[in-house]
Amino acid sequence: MLATHDYSPHEVWSVQNAKAKFSEFLENCLQSEPQIVTKRGQEVAVLVSIDEWKRLQTRAKPSLKELLLFDEHRFELPDVRELNRNRNKRRDIPSFDE
Repeated sequence: MLATHDYSPHEVWSVQNAKAKFSEFLENCLQSEPQIVTKRGQEVAVLVSIDEWKRLQTRAKPSLKELLLFDEHRFELPDVRELNRNRNKRRDIPSFDE
């Protein structure tokens, strides 16, 4: 099993090993910590307990308070003055003369 991190060997499983010993793989995840799966020596997946998954999902979503207090913009807002300037421009009336 080749790995690209500093985890101890019991936390890293090749796909083949995880399939062959799935019960042990799952039990290790439930009893200790996330289990990393490698494919051809590259980390490709992680098995985590449902409690850990829910905790991570909750942490990933900022609260309204966090969003309002966040110093940086999450996206660029258009310049309202520029929008108004563009709205006030008159369009040419097309000529229907032949």
